[in-house]
Amino acid sequence: MEVAVVTTERAKHFYSPQDVPVTLYSDADEWEMWKRRSDPVLHIDLRRWADLMLVAPLDANTLGKVASGICDNLLTCVIRAWDRSKPLLFCPAMNTAMWEHPITAQQVGQLKAFGYVEIPCVAKKLVCGDQGLGAMAEVGTIVDKVKEVLSLHGGFQQS
Repeated sequence: MEVAVVTTERAKHFYSPQDVPVTLYSDADEWEMWKRRSDPVLHIDLRRWADLMLVAPLDANTLGKVASGICDNLLTCVIRAWDRSKPLLFCPAMNTAMWEHPITAQQVGQLKAFGYVEIPCVAKKLVCGDQGLGAMAEVGTIVDKVKEVLSLHGGFQQS
């Protein structure tokens, strides 16, 4: 399996890019690659290359953008251009108050209507210190779901 990571600028606050052992793309890569007509367009190249897309974590801001069709960074451009015949999985993650806001259920429903697969959030102690629903699913749960979906789409053979 080959993995590439598309990160947002804000996500870089939570990790060190040097610690990511796979190809890492961000907004700057999109604009450095494309200078004029007929140059490669990274978000289109990525949607063609990938057999599956996993958005983990999917925060409230990006959830709202995707549900509304906004594509103002590399990640949301890949999602907007995504080939919907291929699986796209998303893992919501946000504070419990944000998760419980009525707009969140509408936005998650919109992503499901696009054919995307939700890997539901879980209840636990959140980064902000609150206890409740909104934490991203456990990594093992996410990996198991990715394997299941890939095997159903013929793109993964377990050894």
